Amino acid sequence: MPTRTAKAAWEGGIKSGKGTLEVESGTLKTQYNFSGRFESGGGSNPEELLAASEAACFSMALSGNLERNGTPATRIETSAACTVDRAGDGFKITTMKLTVRATVPNIDDAKFQQVAEQTKKTCPISMAIIGNVDLQMTATLQK
Repeated sequence: MPTRTAKAAWEGGIKSGKGTLEVESGTLKTQYNFSGRFESGGGSNPEELLAASEAACFSMALSGNLERNGTPATRIETSAACTVDRAGDGFKITTMKLTVRATVPNIDDAKFQQVAEQTKKTCPISMAIIGNVDLQMTATLQK
């Protein structure tokens, strides 16, 4: 299995400084700063990148699990909300909330919920954060 890489650089102090980050594929290169991360300023931030990672990983893993169940999805849309709060003298990611909407023919809601719950426990990004972050999910089956 491949190892994926990203890099970031930071210049200046914590509040007045600025940073850049990029991923090895070249598909993402952006700036980040204190205001964009902890206030209402612009720029990207690690929490939205983690949320994007969780949403993408979960959608793909749910697709595979539904397919193995014999009920492949025609569409899965997952949004993730990553919350960072103060923790002592620093900050901590406290919650990741998933909102999943999936169109899956030939499955009842009870089975869909079971597959979605299992996916929440086993997708690689979820497994990296479970035990450290409160991972919540609302999954809706659309016909």
